[in-house]
Amino acid sequence: MKHITLPRPLVNRILTLAQSSPDREICGLVSARPDQTLRCIPVSNVAEHPERLFAMDPAQQIDAMRQMRERGETLFAIYHSHPAGPAEPSATDIEQAGYPDVLHLIVSLNTKGVLELRGYQFNNGKAEAVYLEILED
Repeated sequence: MKHITLPRPLVNRILTLAQSSPDREICGLVSARPDQTLRCIPVSNVAEHPERLFAMDPAQQIDAMRQMRERGETLFAIYHSHPAGPAEPSATDIEQAGYPDVLHLIVSLNTKGVLELRGYQFNNGKAEAVYLEILED
């Protein structure tokens, strides 16, 4: 199983975004600088049924990717939340995954008082779990 380390402030930011939108899936990108500094970039969910699907706003996504290039960053991860489901990829998540080489982070709000964050890599229509280690300051 692949092992990826995430800094606590990044994880907290994604969890806070998910908590602030308990009825809709949130989504966005995580960029990485050459020094491995990670940055969370929220993108609006424009899906027709945002309570159970996510679709990134195309203009915001293009703008975020342009900003990353200008800053010398690369796409590290794509994140989204599941307000009522587990932190596991749905068939739609796997089917629509456009960047197989990046980490996919899924937050579940479907747990009593505890937020769950899991990571996956999508390869050939399959989701492979990634071990996430949260690095405290």
